[in-house]
Amino acid sequence: MKRTFLAISLILVGSLGLLQSVPAFASNPSLSNDPLGVNYGSYTGLSDQDVRVSIARVIQFVLGFLGLIFLVLVIFAGFLWMTSAGNEDRVEKAKKILWGAVIGVAIILASYGITEFVVKNFYEVTTNSPYNAP
Repeated sequence: MKRTFLAISLILVGSLGLLQSVPAFASNPSLSNDPLGVNYGSYTGLSDQDVRVSIARVIQFVLGFLGLIFLVLVIFAGFLWMTSAGNEDRVEKAKKILWGAVIGVAIILASYGITEFVVKNFYEVTTNSPYNAP
């Protein structure tokens, strides 16, 4: 009984150290405000740009690339349709490509709208300031 009580007491006293609150000093968003005046971003070639802005730019690039693919598919389908010379198989193939491209661009626009909505709301909630799209 004494051993069990001693073991439980040691575990409880030892785990009290895990419950201790330690400040993280993570509220300063800028890395360039070093007390010595050292700009860390310049040494590594990294910028002190917000991660949310970087993610938004990557998403914009990907969606722009998908828009370019849509344009190429529409031009290819139009060319295929115009050069079909009455061949119904080629006309049907062009219609399928065009319809798939239209569905794809609808999905792209919907994903852009959802992404913009989510990023805007996360930004406004976490910073308490209005969102300006990058």
